[in-house]
Parts: sequence; C-alpha cells; structure tokens
Amino acid sequence: MPRKIDIFRTMFEGLSDKLDKAFKVLKGHGHITEINVAETLKDVRKALLDADVSYKIAKQFTDDVKVKALGQNVLTAVSPGQLMVKIVHDELTTLMGGDQIEINLKGEPAVILIAGLQGSGKTTFAAKLANQLKSKRNKKVLLVAGDVYRPAAIDQLKVLGEQVSVEVFTEEGNNEPVKIAKHALRHAREFGFQAVIVDTAGRLAIDEAMMEEIAAIKHAINPQETLFVVDSMTGQDAVNTAKAFNNLLDFDGVVLTKLDGDTRGGAALSIKSVVNKPIKFVGIGEKMDAIDVFHPSRMADRILGMGDIISLVEKAQEQFDEKEAHKLQKKIARNTFDFNDFLSQIKQIKKMGNVKDLMGMIPGMGKAIRNLDINDDAFKSIEAIIYSMTPVERSEPSVMNGNRRKRIAEGSGTSIQEVNRLMKQFEDTRKMMRMMTTGKGKNMAQMMQNMKRN
Repeated sequence: MPRKIDIFRTMFEGLSDKLDKAFKVLKGHGHITEINVAETLKDVRKALLDADVSYKIAKQFTDDVKVKALGQNVLTAVSPGQLMVKIVHDELTTLMGGDQIEINLKGEPAVILIAGLQGSGKTTFAAKLANQLKSKRNKKVLLVAGDVYRPAAIDQLKVLGEQVSVEVFTEEGNNEPVKIAKHALRHAREFGFQAVIVDTAGRLAIDEAMMEEIAAIKHAINPQETLFVVDSMTGQDAVNTAKAFNNLLDFDGVVLTKLDGDTRGGAALSIKSVVNKPIKFVGIGEKMDAIDVFHPSRMADRILGMGDIISLVEKAQEQFDEKEAHKLQKKIARNTFDFNDFLSQIKQIKKMGNVKDLMGMIPGMGKAIRNLDINDDAFKSIEAIIYSMTPVERSEPSVMNGNRRKRIAEGSGTSIQEVNRLMKQFEDTRKMMRMMTTGKGKNMAQMMQNMKRN
C-alpha cells in the first residue's frame, strides 16, 4: 500500500515553483509600482491557469491582489517581494475558504450523508471518517451501506468497517436506500451510536434518477452534515460536478480525495469560489488514517514554501504519551538516556508519518529537501545497529569500544563508519536533550503538555 504522501509536494509543487519565480520579479525593487506588480501578477495568473484554475477565478484573484498591493506602503523592514508574498498568501487563504470549518456533530446521533459520483472515493472516505471520529473524537460510529447498485459495494464497506473496528449496518434483500437509511437511524438510536455515516450510490455521470434518490435520502434522515466527495484529479470537472450537486442538495462541505495523485490543485483552489461551501476534509492516500481536516491558511503556507509547523506539532501531539515523556525527562536530567530510549524516540517519529513529509512541514525545508531521497527506510540501518547491541550495550553506551563496534557492524550488516556515526549522533542528541532540561527554557515535553491542556 502506498505511503502517505505530502500534499504540498505532489499537488502544488508546480504552482509553488512558478509563484516563486513570479515573486523574483520584485526582487531588488525599492517599492511597488503598477508596472512591476503587473509583471508579477501576469506570471501569477499564468501559474494559476497551469494549475487548472479557471480563467475567471484566476483573473479575479490577481485583480484582488493588485488592488491590495498598490494600496500598501512598503515598510523599510519589508521588501516589495515579501509584501507581495504576504498579500498572495492572504488571498490564497480566502480563495480556499478562509477559516477552517469543523464538521457538525451536534445531533443525537449526528448524521452524516456522503454523496458523489462513482469512483470518487466515497466508500473509502466514509470508512476513514468513521475511523477518525472513533479514534480522535471518541465517538461510537455506525457505517451504513446505502449503495445497493454497485457490485460488491456493501462487501467493500464491510471489509473497511472491520479494518477500523466500526459496525456496518446492512439489510440483505432491501434495495431501497431511503428505507435502509431510515432503519439504520432507528438502529443507531436504539443502541446508543453517537455518529451515523451513510454511504450512498454514485453513478458514472450526473443523472436525474441518482439526483432524486440522494435528495430523497437527505429529506428522510435530515442529516447534520451532507458532504460531497469529489476526485481532485478530475480538475475543473470536479468543480462543475460539485456545482450540479450543490444546486440540488445544498450540501454543507466538500471532501477532496486522491490528493496524493498526479493533480495540479485546481479543484482545491477553485471549488469554494464556485459553490461557496468549505472544503472540510482531504484524502491523501489509501490507508485508513490518510485523511486530514482542511486548513486553508496552512495550505497557503505550503503552496508558498512556508512549511506547516502547526500540523507538525499536531502530529507530534497525536503520538505524545505524557507518562513516557515524564520518565524520559527524568532519565535525561540524570544523564541516563540510553539506546533503548533512542530507539523508542525513533519509533515515535515513525508513527508521525514519512520523514521527508515531516521535514517538509518545517519552514524553509520544503524546497531544500525536494530532490533528496529520504524514504520510509530512513531509520532502517540505525534500528539494525541498535538491535545488534547486547542489553548491556544499549543501556550503558559508555562500554562501547572498538571490538564491540566491529561486532555490531558485522551483526547489523553495516560498516564500522556507520556505527561510529550513530554513536556520535547519539551523543549529540543526549547533549542537546540535557541542555533542554537544564536550561532556562521549558523542555519539549513540558511544551507539549501545555499545548495539550490549552
């Protein structure tokens, strides 16, 4: 199964490069003028068009940027190029929806209706959402198999439900989706489910029968949320489909799937302007945890190469264990941090996601590491070396001598140079952690605890 891929690197890489080149037009200028702004925005508009944004939206975007740019006085501490980046960032954020909009879970139970075309990834998203609500919101979730037309659709949902340990409601022999949805809702109320996710049938194209059926389901169960799932790889077609569905359903939000594919990002940049509904989730891979809440400002950060440090901290928080951190803090303070602890920290980092993706969230790192080969096996040799140590060597690194290092290198299939390099990295890490705990500033564990409480 493909690993989780960084949205920024796959979807917006071309756009990011072109915007970067456009901003360089202003480099060296002491002030913003209509002439140099026009030249820059011509390149910005072309970059948006190349990203599959419609001409109308691209032109309106650059017109808005121009008005704001020419109305700004450039401070002595800010260059014209930096100011333009700031204005474009704010406008991109607005274009993609402005504020992040939470899913509505206020019902008892909260009912979420999933709609979209066949092949858009509705069923997979339904299971991913169920997994997220269960694991991150502590909700008792019921999945409803309402697609009675597509062969094996019910079986697919059953398999996915089993993967995420969520019950799937089905009615064998019932081919009426409206009745299935109503019966499922009754079942959910009877057995104390807190969220009900109704998967529905898609079609190969928009047709009258499909639209009437999904409208009837919505009327019957009165969901708190109706989410339209669209395949982002279809570009402007995705935007047009969303418009047709919204005219009938008046849905509450959009889900963009397959952002890990070969797509230029036009749907993400355009869909809010066309249907005036927020993007609420994005699908970024096949695994059941490959779903993210959509944050317009963070996406604008990534498009412009500013990283995404907030998402990085949130990923760390998901893996944060307060008790383990407290134990680790004591060991660091006593200078007894050993290779067992080092190995444990590596495992925590691996749980957060792909190393290159995590580094790409650090401001300024995205472009620097773009062409570097940092894969899922980045820690493989380090782990092999540590696993080749004896229990004494792991817990008492000071016993390491030349003979021990040679034996470990042979046992792990690495070189003596790699073992020596790891020993140096370990000592540097131990010194840095020691400084963090004995210095005036708070250590990382304390900061994470405070963030978790707030």
